Amino acid sequence: MELIQQAYDLLMTAAVVILAVLIILSIIRSILGPGISDRIIAVNMIGTMIIMITAVFSVWLKENYLADVCLIYAMISFLGVVVLCKVYTGVYLQRKHMKADLGAIEDNLSRQNREGLDEKEVQP
Repeated sequence: MELIQQAYDLLMTAAVVILAVLIILSIIRSILGPGISDRIIAVNMIGTMIIMITAVFSVWLKENYLADVCLIYAMISFLGVVVLCKVYTGVYLQRKHMKADLGAIEDNLSRQNREGLDEKEVQP
């Protein structure tokens, strides 16, 4: 029985160490990422791996409240990523001089078509 417990502890330790290394790599990716979308995905990955580490600790330490912490952190992480995506979309549309409201899809498409026609007229 003690051999099984040692193997179990070794497995949990290895899982936490691997996830910690992956978090460090994701932090590097979020700093060096070539684009904002890569950085947002890296931040989302960091949140997911923290949730996984907390779940592993919940099983390893036999503490049920850590599962509740995982759920709460998952909701907060999801909302954070949604807010980051919304901000990124707003900045992207502002750079492209497009409107960012619900009825703006047709206006944006017509503007793109007009700009595309203007570029074709300029080029022979």
